Amino acid sequence: MNIYKAILFTLISSLLFAAMAALVRFAGETAPLGQVVFFRAAFGVVPITLLVLFRGQLSQMIRTRRVLGHGGRGLFSVGGMFLHFASLARLPVVDATAFSFVSPLATVVLSAIFLKERVRIYRWSAVILGFVGVLVMLWPHFDPSRYAGFATTATAIGAMCGLAGAIINAGAVIQTRRLTDTETTSSIVFYFSLFCALAGLSTLPFGWIWPTPSQLAALIATGLIGGLSHIFLTESYRNAPQSIVAPFNYTTMLWALVIGYVFFGEVPLPLVLVGASIIAVAGLIVVFRERQLGRRDIDSAPPAA
Repeated sequence: MNIYKAILFTLISSLLFAAMAALVRFAGETAPLGQVVFFRAAFGVVPITLLVLFRGQLSQMIRTRRVLGHGGRGLFSVGGMFLHFASLARLPVVDATAFSFVSPLATVVLSAIFLKERVRIYRWSAVILGFVGVLVMLWPHFDPSRYAGFATTATAIGAMCGLAGAIINAGAVIQTRRLTDTETTSSIVFYFSLFCALAGLSTLPFGWIWPTPSQLAALIATGLIGGLSHIFLTESYRNAPQSIVAPFNYTTMLWALVIGYVFFGEVPLPLVLVGASIIAVAGLIVVFRERQLGRRDIDSAPPAA
């Protein structure tokens, strides 16, 4: 376990995920959902393949002892990816990212239930504080007129897909954590990409488009950046319990705010900035508490024989 390394990997992954979300939204305006999923998965395996080739560990990427475990994770991942991309295609990047933050909160609870991770009161407090920050950021979007005709409007469908995808992705995170006990990072990413690519390819008969050069570049970049972000995320799970790194996933919202402003002209509201500050404080609480516990373990006397 290396808590600080896990936190660093989570922060890098969050930045890459936000960049990928912007590309998905750009490509998803014209390309069918299944086609976007295929490119994300097919080209997402390229970075990990180059990495294992450089290390001379190609056999580790394919070798597995838990085919069913990868299959279970694949089902969660396919459902979560389709729903999240559907949300990004119908909502602004900031909105879709905000809905996705249900996932880290659900993951902490599932980690305590299914992985039997010990979640102390300080971590629970930090996660709850982060949840309050998310609510503050979401508050400007709680406009009933925005969701008039909830059953039929595109924004309503996007919101429903975002919430459902976030919950399903929490299940994928738990399964990933289980797989890291015996599986390599390369095999986890490879089989994740394989399942999602096959699912996306199965939608080919339903009308893919012939992309323009800019669309093709965006689709390929979606896969490459998504693959890199997935590597960092999986490594973060390997270096610390998910309940520790979960609050730092909130930094994706900060990157989404910047990207939304620069590329889509979305100006963050004051409440959004307040919520982001609350989330940053929640992350610092986790870091400070874990550092205290680490010093206590070092300073404590060894047990008697």
